Amino acid sequence: MNDTELLATARAAAEHAYVPYSNLRVGAALIGASGAIYTGANVENAAYPSTLCAEAVAIGHAVASGERAIESLAVVSLDLTAIFPCGQCRQRMSEFNVQRVIMEDPTGDPECHSLEELLPGRFTDWRRGSTST
Repeated sequence: MNDTELLATARAAAEHAYVPYSNLRVGAALIGASGAIYTGANVENAAYPSTLCAEAVAIGHAVASGERAIESLAVVSLDLTAIFPCGQCRQRMSEFNVQRVIMEDPTGDPECHSLEELLPGRFTDWRRGSTST
């Protein structure tokens, strides 16, 4: 699946977002190490800290299906020209060694970033021998 197709899959997932408070629909789609595709949409909650980002839902879907590494993750909003993952989701991506993060640039074209670009000096498990990668 190419970047444009992965963004289209994320866009389709965003149609299922539950966003009664912000009306900001976000979708995510990822490719697990197995090659399987997993999707997620944001799920808001009146208690805002309980809200789930689309990326978190997609990663949870992948992990619940047995994935432990993620090749690429695409995130898109139906309501903003461009959107970037929040810090919590960037750290969550680090946990599962996401190789590429794909977003749309302001013209709608795919824009690819490494996790190192998005979260330099990120925290990793000290038992793995490092606090950053």
